[in-house]
Amino acid sequence: MGVDLLHYNSGMKLKFTKMQGAGNDFVVIDGISQTIDFTPGQWRALADRHFGVGADQLLLVERSALPGVDFRYRIFNADGGEVEHCGNGARCFVKFVRDTGLTDKRSVRVEVQQGVITLTMRDDGQVSVDMGAPILTPSDVPFDASGLQGRTEGGDTLWPLDVAGRTTWISVVSMGNPHAVQVVDDVDAAPVETDGPLIERHARFPRRVNAGFLQVVDKHRGRLRVYERGAGETLACGTGACAAAVAGIRRGLLTSPVALETHGGTLTIEWDGATGPVIMTGPAATVFEGTIEI
Repeated sequence: MGVDLLHYNSGMKLKFTKMQGAGNDFVVIDGISQTIDFTPGQWRALADRHFGVGADQLLLVERSALPGVDFRYRIFNADGGEVEHCGNGARCFVKFVRDTGLTDKRSVRVEVQQGVITLTMRDDGQVSVDMGAPILTPSDVPFDASGLQGRTEGGDTLWPLDVAGRTTWISVVSMGNPHAVQVVDDVDAAPVETDGPLIERHARFPRRVNAGFLQVVDKHRGRLRVYERGAGETLACGTGACAAAVAGIRRGLLTSPVALETHGGTLTIEWDGATGPVIMTGPAATVFEGTIEI
């Protein structure tokens, strides 16, 4: 199905595919067969839900210059800023390159800012992503823990964060992008809209941060909401689900595999709790294809 959105008048027609993974929606652009050189303002225009296509993030497919790597995967938030990683987008990425004939491989190796990840299309239509090992050293997340007194819970260190005059205890995890995870009693009542933006831009996170709110249901199940850096609350966040599972497992609250329910669907996270990679499995779907003049 195609849609032609002729809103911008620079004369450049752009082919795109609208996709979603657990409700986290994307504009996916083939940067191999068409030349893409956008400004942050043009990325924002594409992501605009009133005057553009509308998306949480925009995904750009490019060839990788690295040996043995199939593609380069670039991610731009709705605010136009380029970011390190997006797990739900990674699942859509592998479906896109297969559906468009850019590859016939079931597993592809993809370059992201922080390294190389492996994406695999399963027989049941779900996609598994080897997200790599989590980064747990605060300064590498990055998180400024100077002057703070952390407290140990299980194998994790929780850090006190001043949020609107209240102390919020968080786990800090990087899945190639930074996450602050707090455990809440009821995710539906969690202050995502009020505390999310305050945590996102907290001075102790020099690159800003994704704020996760995790409710533990039992050892293998949880419920999650994430206020994403540069996008606000989304229906799902793949790297946020990975970070939440890692934090819960380290604290002794969860055991792999973990099924995390988001507003957009359920993601399954596996992690052995040591130095191994985090494996995320979930859906990826094409919504429509079209062109836009921008």
